[in-house]
Amino acid sequence: MKTFNLKQSNLTATLSKKSVAFLATTLIAAGLFATATTASADEVTYVVKPGDTLSQISDKFYNDQTHIQSIAKANNISNIAMIYVGESLTFNTDATSDTETPAKSVVAQAAAPAVAVPAPAATPAPTASIATGNGFTANSAKEAIAMTESGGSYSAQNGQYYGRYQLTSSYLGGDFSPANQERVADNYVAGRYGSWEAAWQFHLSHGWY
Repeated sequence: MKTFNLKQSNLTATLSKKSVAFLATTLIAAGLFATATTASADEVTYVVKPGDTLSQISDKFYNDQTHIQSIAKANNISNIAMIYVGESLTFNTDATSDTETPAKSVVAQAAAPAVAVPAPAATPAPTASIATGNGFTANSAKEAIAMTESGGSYSAQNGQYYGRYQLTSSYLGGDFSPANQERVADNYVAGRYGSWEAAWQFHLSHGWY
């Protein structure tokens, strides 16, 4: 009777050990299964439908269109513009977005500032020389009359005519200064001929003005 009990105890102990081992194995297997399920939980298989494109599929699963290349790479798609209805696409929805090549920065070359080129100075037209009848040369009609009448002297006197333009003393008002002679001569010519050029033309034909 004791021997039976001993064997029964041994059997119970053996069964208990086997149960524990089986339970442990089951739990470990369950843990591994759970781990595998978790690891593959982000991987999906999608069957292409009519009208689908990789950009639409990327937008559907990632809410953006930056995973087109990663989906194509995972399914060996060489032409991202060509997928077929009924084709199964497997990809990881936890994948990072495709690396975007940064756009090359284009640096605009600053336009060279315009350099102001000074206009060439206008060459003054040569002044026509006027040869007077008494051997003088003048560069204006006024000068020609002065040189003809008095040789250009403000103190030249010929009877009642005095000064550079040989005006009467009464015309000069008794003021024989060069400034007054110039002023009175200009007023006389402007009133009688309109210009020194016209006065000179009259002088050429009449010998006086």
